[in-house]
Amino acid sequence: MRELPGQLSSNLFGDARRVTLEQRLFNIIALVNAVTNLGGAFALAGLGGGRLLIALQLSTGALFFLFYCLSRSGVGQRRLYWPFVLLILAFLSANTLGNAGSQGGAHYYLVPALVIAVILSDGRRRTLSAVALFGAATLALLLLEARSPELFTAYADTRERFYDVTGNFIFVQVFTAALVAVLSGGLNRERGRSDALLLNVLPEPVARELKVYERVEPREYESATVLFTDFVGFTRIAEGFTPQQLVSELDFCFRRFDEIARRHDLEKIKTIGDAYMAVGGVPEPTGTHARDCVRAALEIARFVAGTRAKRTEAGLPYWDVRVGVHTGELVAGVIGREKFSYDVWGDTVNTASRMESSGAPGRVNVSRATYELVKGEFECVYRGLVEAKGKGEVEMFFVGGERPPGSAPAEREVGRGEYGGRGDEYDRHTGEPRHNALGVEVAGAARASA
Repeated sequence: MRELPGQLSSNLFGDARRVTLEQRLFNIIALVNAVTNLGGAFALAGLGGGRLLIALQLSTGALFFLFYCLSRSGVGQRRLYWPFVLLILAFLSANTLGNAGSQGGAHYYLVPALVIAVILSDGRRRTLSAVALFGAATLALLLLEARSPELFTAYADTRERFYDVTGNFIFVQVFTAALVAVLSGGLNRERGRSDALLLNVLPEPVARELKVYERVEPREYESATVLFTDFVGFTRIAEGFTPQQLVSELDFCFRRFDEIARRHDLEKIKTIGDAYMAVGGVPEPTGTHARDCVRAALEIARFVAGTRAKRTEAGLPYWDVRVGVHTGELVAGVIGREKFSYDVWGDTVNTASRMESSGAPGRVNVSRATYELVKGEFECVYRGLVEAKGKGEVEMFFVGGERPPGSAPAEREVGRGEYGGRGDEYDRHTGEPRHNALGVEVAGAARASA
């Protein structure tokens, strides 16, 4: 029931999501005038009113309804503007002549009519032309009344004038209030739509700063965590998809990634092809950004693994995913003025990307910096020093899952040196155990280490 008024409004005046505010206002004014004028004509006929006044109401009502039908059938409001404005002005001028001129109440309608004409105008020239036209018409009516008052129909008595002027004045107030309500509602909808689009591009604090100051100051973060994902086997598998199927699959995955990132308070930065990037602790610093990123990374890996299992069961090929996470300093800000974007920069971003590319399918690969922040909450496998492109040898860890409450890091999870672990109990590339329960080296691990 609550949706009924909105649905009725959309059916009568156009869907606010697809029709401009000006077009909807045009439809509203045209239909309201059509109904009131046609209704007034029949009312006057029933009360024995003058034929000339009945003809005026009937003809203008029919014309207003014609404008409404043309607009709803797709004729643009720009093409109908001047005929529509001239009809309103002609009707109000004739009404003023038939209602005692300035002594009556018909001339009150000239004010909201001019407001409507200005709102519907598109460009300064039309606006100035409309103002000049209404000003000239008002001046002409006043001069005509001063020089030829006999052309104006006078009231029979004071009582008739009181009722007519009072009724017109109240109706103009109600009409103006309704007009303002329609405009403010439309503007609020447009503002809400604009804000929603902006928030799809920028984080809320950044969007607020941009709206207030028209620029965003770059901000340094001493500690933030960056997450990268990349699909494994994407190029090969994508060759078997049509373009529509490929976009649909990517949209399916990235929508879910967006949900996961939002649930773990991460800020999505961008997608690049089949890669996805998000960051924790930005733009609002938090003390849990490393934990949040790792939890999101594990959930992303589980989601892709589950989807892959379903597709494989159905006999369809599907990609896997690598996830890399690193924590460190970075700078965040907005670049560009057209199609701008919120982005992060720094060696932390590059290292996070290397964590992803140096990882393994289905695994979450983290750096030493991230490991130190999450080792009390997640089970990790030390991979040792792994060669990373452009970074040399970097310490890396595979994250296995969340640690049971109260448990301490096991020796196998840390590594060599001061931590006392052997560092070679698990395959450094896959994170799988290198030996079975009998101590025999697993064949897959042996091949991987060869």
